[in-house]
Amino acid sequence: MKTPGIITKNSDGSLNVPDNATIPFIEGDGIGPDIWRATRTVIDGAIAAAYKGSKKINWLELYVGKKGYEKTGKWLPEEALDTIKKHVVAIKGPLTTPIGKGIRSLNVTIRQKLDLFACIRPVKYIDSVPSPMKHPEKINMVVFRENTEDVYAGIEWESQSDEAHAVIRFLTDKMNATIAENSGIGIKPMSAENSKRLVAKAISHAIDNGYTSVTLMHKGNIMKFTEGAFNKWGYEVAKEKFGDVTITEDELYKSYDGKLPEGKILIKDRIADMLFQQVLLRPEEFDVIATPNLNGDYISDALAAQVGGLGMAPGANIGEECAVFEATHGTAPKYANLDKVNPSSLILSGAMMLDYIGWKEAADIIRTSLQATVKAKTVTYDLARQIDGASKISCSAFGDAMVAKM
Repeated sequence: MKTPGIITKNSDGSLNVPDNATIPFIEGDGIGPDIWRATRTVIDGAIAAAYKGSKKINWLELYVGKKGYEKTGKWLPEEALDTIKKHVVAIKGPLTTPIGKGIRSLNVTIRQKLDLFACIRPVKYIDSVPSPMKHPEKINMVVFRENTEDVYAGIEWESQSDEAHAVIRFLTDKMNATIAENSGIGIKPMSAENSKRLVAKAISHAIDNGYTSVTLMHKGNIMKFTEGAFNKWGYEVAKEKFGDVTITEDELYKSYDGKLPEGKILIKDRIADMLFQQVLLRPEEFDVIATPNLNGDYISDALAAQVGGLGMAPGANIGEECAVFEATHGTAPKYANLDKVNPSSLILSGAMMLDYIGWKEAADIIRTSLQATVKAKTVTYDLARQIDGASKISCSAFGDAMVAKM
């Protein structure tokens, strides 16, 4: 085995991945250590099964969150961010948000500091996982959520603060707005640049992975100059960068009698509240969904519920320079250190990470072994209480059971 090496990125976005790649990890808070141990076992096992010792990950721990505060006095040390930038790829467990410590959200701060503008959440049903849907097998979507703007930018001021009063005075005096004096104020910035790069990444993903549609999710009928602009910019970038392979719904019915030509990708848009209904009633009509920040948070969790919940939902935050793969759920502190919870979200995020670095054989082994383990009814408590005849096992035992099936 070669000495550990650092992943680097070429100017065209492709990666140089050494056979013994050093990848930073953040264990996470609450249940983070439990699910990370199981995830590491599974990832290492899949790589060993796929490459028979010719490839390996050298794991590098970063101290962020509670452990970071205990070791460095900082919840999010700059050194950790610099290390992620240097190594290009990282993976993390869930992080707590410190109360009264000046950071609204560690997760949001990491995304903003590293400009991880695309939150990518694939949602696909795993056979035998309990679902409230009659036909969960029809669900195979990928949500691309803009990660840096919208109301999640964190530009807000508390009710009756000096800052809130100043903004209210400006809006009432200069803009003729009507705002209650004791209002809290939040700002919703959305730009052409950031909206277009998100939609472009979503369309590129559709092209690379054989999807046939990209849906722009927005509430532009009400918020015309933010969400409506997102929709307009989405169509613009589709035409500017992908005009040879994309067509709109108008073109589909005017020129192609409603039948999508071979090799083309349909660009369409749906009002946010309507889309929540349609992904329930007609999920087979949607492949890739591109959406502003807040909508994306809602729709990705709603879709996850249809295929078994957040415990089965992977996710990644990806920018131009680096990518961080993560569990999509919270820290669940009441279950911390009990070796109890389902590690599948972080495990599947690990599979996404392996896809990203080009180790697809190992990623496929993870997904196959997860499917086999669930089908064998050897599952953690959350699934065991929903599956007749299931054997309830611990978090770590679930990881071991997956490796045994590789």
